[in-house]
Amino acid sequence: MSLNENIRWHAGRLSIEERANRLRQKPATLWLTGLSGSGKSTLAFALEYALHEHGYSAVVLDGDNVRHGLCKDLGFSAEDRSENIRRVAEVARLMNDAGLIVITSFISPFRADREQARQIVGEERFREIHLSTDLSVCEQRDPKGLYKKARAGALAEFTGISSPYEAPLQPFDRIDTDRLSLDESVALLMGHLELQPVTR
Repeated sequence: MSLNENIRWHAGRLSIEERANRLRQKPATLWLTGLSGSGKSTLAFALEYALHEHGYSAVVLDGDNVRHGLCKDLGFSAEDRSENIRRVAEVARLMNDAGLIVITSFISPFRADREQARQIVGEERFREIHLSTDLSVCEQRDPKGLYKKARAGALAEFTGISSPYEAPLQPFDRIDTDRLSLDESVALLMGHLELQPVTR
C-alpha cells in the first residue's frame, strides 16, 4: 500500500468564496518572472505594502527568502530549479485558498516550470508578469554582484549568462522597470486585481 492511499484531503467549513468575501478581494497569484536585477523583489514588496495600506491582504514569496527555509535543500540545477518552483506554486495555491493575494518573485527561467506553476495554482488565479528589463540594464544594476561573478566564471549556471532565460511568449503583462517608475508599476499591477472597496 502506498503512502498516498492513506492520505485524504480534509475540507474545512469555510469556502474559498467566504474567505474572499471577508477579505473583499479575489485571490490571485501574480507570478513575477525576469532576470536577476530586473526589479522583481522591489516591485513585489512595494505592491504588498500598497495593498496593505489600502486594507487588503497580500503576501510575498521571494526567491531568496524561500531558500532560507522551504527550499534550503535545493541548488540551482535545472532539476532543483524546477522543484523550487513546484514547491512555491503549491504554497501559493494554499495561500490563495485562504483568500490571500500572493506575489511571487522568482527568476523562474524555464517556460515549462512556469506552466507547471500555472497548472498548480489554477488558470483563473495565475497572472504571469514578465519583468522584461533588458539584460544590459540588469547587469549594470547588478545589486548583488552576481553578474560580475558569473562573467568571471565564479558562478556556474547563472541565468542570462551561463544558463538560458526563456521569456514568456504570452504573459498576462510585461513591465520594463527601466521605463516605468516603481509607483507606475505598482499601480499597473493593482489594476490587475479584483478588489472590492474597503471601509475602515
